[in-house]
Amino acid sequence: FRVLGHPVRVRLLQLLREGEQSVGALQDALELDSSGTSQHLTALRKQGLVVSRKQGTSVYYRVRDPRTLELLELAKRIISAALEENQALLDELAVEDFGPGRGRS
Repeated sequence: FRVLGHPVRVRLLQLLREGEQSVGALQDALELDSSGTSQHLTALRKQGLVVSRKQGTSVYYRVRDPRTLELLELAKRIISAALEENQALLDELAVEDFGPGRGRS
């Protein structure tokens, strides 16, 4: 889970949801230099989340197990639900009548 704690790595997996892509295509989509992109892909590969293959001078990556993408989707739904609950609470507090001298000027 720690390797998924970096937003660029999550974004890489989201891009690979569409299927196998070259390092160059991923680099362009992320607007990162080749070193940064390679570091993140290496971290994902070391944890077994992605696999690579070389074709000519290009390296292509894909998600090794589709359940990884299901895990990301589930995490996204959990986080979104928590954010919606927090926003609802903030909205309630914003409209609450605090009365004279109880927090509002």
